[in-house]
Amino acid sequence: MINLNSPKAISRLEARISPETKLLLQKAADLEGRTLTDFVVASVQAEAYRVIEKHQKLKLNLEDSQAFVDALLNPTVPNDALKKAALIHEQLISS
Repeated sequence: MINLNSPKAISRLEARISPETKLLLQKAADLEGRTLTDFVVASVQAEAYRVIEKHQKLKLNLEDSQAFVDALLNPTVPNDALKKAALIHEQLISS
């Protein structure tokens, strides 16, 4: 994993924003006692982590949760097609 605080971890990102947006971001950065760049990078990084986490979590409604648990507790017997697919998979992986 890249250490984002390392002086060697420098990559450039440019964005064109309206003057109003820049003033808004600058005001927020000033209130936090940070530079504009530090504020923007920290905010974008936090949002990126939030979005990734949101998309990596599996959220099921009650009906889907019950069906999932039922499938785990009461698995169906593999049919011939599944057995054949498993055999082919095993042969491909082992070769």
